[in-house]
Amino acid sequence: MKAITIPEFGGPDALVLADVATPLPRAGEVLVRVAAAGVNRADVLQRQGHYPPPPGEPDVPGLEVSGTVARLGEGVEGWSVGDEVCALLAGGGYAEQVRVPAGQLLPVPEGVSLVDAAALPEVVCTVWSNVFLTANLQPGETLLVHGGSSGIGTMAIQLGHEVGARVAVTAGSAEKLEACRGLGAEVLVNYRQEDFVERVRAATDGRGADVVLDNMGAKYLARNVDVLATNGRLVIIGMQGGTRAELDIATLLRKRGAVIATSLRARPVAEKATIVAAVREHVWPLLAAGRVRPVVQSRHPLADAAHAHRELEASAHVGKILLTT
Repeated sequence: MKAITIPEFGGPDALVLADVATPLPRAGEVLVRVAAAGVNRADVLQRQGHYPPPPGEPDVPGLEVSGTVARLGEGVEGWSVGDEVCALLAGGGYAEQVRVPAGQLLPVPEGVSLVDAAALPEVVCTVWSNVFLTANLQPGETLLVHGGSSGIGTMAIQLGHEVGARVAVTAGSAEKLEACRGLGAEVLVNYRQEDFVERVRAATDGRGADVVLDNMGAKYLARNVDVLATNGRLVIIGMQGGTRAELDIATLLRKRGAVIATSLRARPVAEKATIVAAVREHVWPLLAAGRVRPVVQSRHPLADAAHAHRELEASAHVGKILLTT
């Protein structure tokens, strides 16, 4: 089969389409014939040599796909060959076929195309596990989403709005902020021109944000703690702004706040299956009802993976970028 390989770490041109062996599903796994794969920041880090796959997982990048079930491994129940699915992966998605633990499969939601379903598994599982299962966002609370126009951001806005939270976002242009407004964001902060701490405090009568979903890491740590409301929860899911910063524990204590750092890729299969089951229960009905939707910026052939990475790194997109087979 064809797959994107990384013979040497580097820029987008390090992504090379090559012939590789077709994987075989192990016990408890299925083989999926890929229709599309989502492009994520983690894939860029892997291409650069900064984010290797977990032990035993393929070197092919790609953390989410959509497609059809091609083969069942031993002991798999509840799925049949030909089922249209999307799936959360630990790697291997930039390929014509990929093996997936059965617990990480989801049916393609009603009303979503097979290709666009590839935009869902990683972002929905990331948002649901962090904002709701970990940070326990409640109706009436304020959720601050950094990078509101990203794939994760566009889903966090919609789900936060759906549960009755007030959503604030940061983004780098008026166009991106307007897209966030259309998805349900109420407080719009251009981080190039405004201080999100001041804006969020002003919009909440000085209270601040109950939950902050942060992809920046070190660069925003001090201000994220500053913007927290009493009993606020800061969840860090990325390191685009660096890995080391000072934490003002006195401020955190005064606010009775929490700083939580999480990742999804390296979690045990059983944990991922629990998250996927929760997503299917709580989010899939919203997708089927049209209340939440995948936001897709562009679709590129698998052979053009380098172009898709350049588009992602340019950061002019809103929502997800996909690769199609």
